[in-house]
Amino acid sequence: MTEAATRRRTPGAPCWVSLMVHGLATTQEFYGALFGWEFRPGPQQLGPYVRAMLDGKEIAGIGQLPPDRHLPIAWTPYLATDDADVTAESIRSHGGTVGVGPLDAGDAGRMAIGSDPSGAVFGVWQAAGHLGTALAGTHGTPVWNELMTRETSTVGKFYAAVFGYEVEPGASADFDQLTLRLDGRPVASVRGVGQALPRDRGAHWMTYFEVADTDESARLVRELGGQVLRPPHDAATGRAAAVSDPEGAVFTLVTTAAG
Repeated sequence: MTEAATRRRTPGAPCWVSLMVHGLATTQEFYGALFGWEFRPGPQQLGPYVRAMLDGKEIAGIGQLPPDRHLPIAWTPYLATDDADVTAESIRSHGGTVGVGPLDAGDAGRMAIGSDPSGAVFGVWQAAGHLGTALAGTHGTPVWNELMTRETSTVGKFYAAVFGYEVEPGASADFDQLTLRLDGRPVASVRGVGQALPRDRGAHWMTYFEVADTDESARLVRELGGQVLRPPHDAATGRAAAVSDPEGAVFTLVTTAAG
C-alpha cells in the first residue's frame, strides 16, 4: 500500500470519491463489512457526512440526502483544482453545468459539483486542510475512474479544455475509448458505449475499488444486500466485477493484475 496524499494533487487528478445516500447508517454497515472501512464525522455543510477511513487514513466520503431529494444514488469522483471558482466558470463556458457551489466545506477546502455536456456528474475539489484520498493500492481504496458515455470525442474535448488533460485515443479501432493523461501519466479513461448506455442512468462516472479477491468480494456484496450486475471476469486491468450497493450506487470491484 502507498500513501496517496502527502501533497496537493496536480489539477485535474482524481483526488476523492463521495456518495450521497438516504440511509447513512445502513450504507456505512455495507461498506464497512465489504471494505473494512471505519467512519469519522466530516464537514456538515450539505448535511450529515462521514469520511471512510482505513488505517486511520481518509479514503472516501458518504453523505445523507435530505428525505425530499430524490437524486440518482451514485459514486462521484472529485477532480483536483487550484481554484474551484475558476474551474466552475470553465465548466460553464465549455458546455457543462454547475449544480452545487462553489462553496467552502469548513476548513477542509472548497468544492463544486458539475456535469459535463453529456450529463455525467463529477466534483471539483480545491484542497485546504483535506487533500483527498490518503491511501492507495490496498483493499478498499479507489484505484481508477472511467467515464461511461455515448461517444468520446465531444466529451473528451470538454475535459481536455477544462482540466488540461492530454487525450489519447484507444489502440483498437473496435472500441471507442480514450485515456486522459496528466504530465504523460494516465489518470482516468473515457469509454463510448453508444446505445448500450443505460437509459435509466445516462452518462456516468464509474469508480473502481481495489479488492484482495474480486470473486469473494462479489459474493459478499450479495450477502450484504447489494447486487452483482456483471459477474467477476478477467479484464485488461485485472479481475473485475460490476456491482451495486443496497441503494443502487454502481461501482466496480477489481483485483488489479499487478496487485
